[in-house]
Amino acid sequence: MDEKVRAVLNLYHARMEEEWGMPREAPGGRDGGQDMRMRAIGPDTGRFLNTLARGLRAPTILEIGTSFGYSSIWLAEAARAAGGRLVSMELHGYKSAHAREMAGRAGLAGQVAFRVGNALELIGSMEERPDLVFLDCWKDLYAPCLEVLLPKLRPGAVIVADNILRPGGPEIQRYVQAVRAVPGMASVLLPIGTGMEISRLPAE
Repeated sequence: MDEKVRAVLNLYHARMEEEWGMPREAPGGRDGGQDMRMRAIGPDTGRFLNTLARGLRAPTILEIGTSFGYSSIWLAEAARAAGGRLVSMELHGYKSAHAREMAGRAGLAGQVAFRVGNALELIGSMEERPDLVFLDCWKDLYAPCLEVLLPKLRPGAVIVADNILRPGGPEIQRYVQAVRAVPGMASVLLPIGTGMEISRLPAE
């Protein structure tokens, strides 16, 4: 990992530390309300995603839920190292714009295609076939996203869904039940960060 990437990650880490000491803020709505808190994965989850993606050959990586782009940096750096590319989807344009700026500062702009809009519509219209998916959007969209994703995935593709243990809840359980019911899917919960469901389609 080069110094530009490390420097940008350190900027994110400093912002996270500032937020930990602030009063909690309600999440911004889907109507465009501006939620300025990071609400990002932690460094342990970032390193895990980076290591997982680096093990793939020229992968197409899909991120559903860019937010302010912290996880995008980890995934884009891995995509560059593995000769692949990241597609990152976000509902809110102001978040995607910040993520795009930070990717540029990290020297990773050429590795990422940032897309803004409704996740289900963006997935439905995408031409790429992902090898790795990171799912970290509104929790009630996890199961619907899975349904739209399945026909798009390459054989052997891996889906990583975040926030399985925290915050958890019925919408998360609905996703876990759905992904584990997919024929041939191997799926396991890992207690990394807030809990990650790692699911892999059969290779053929």
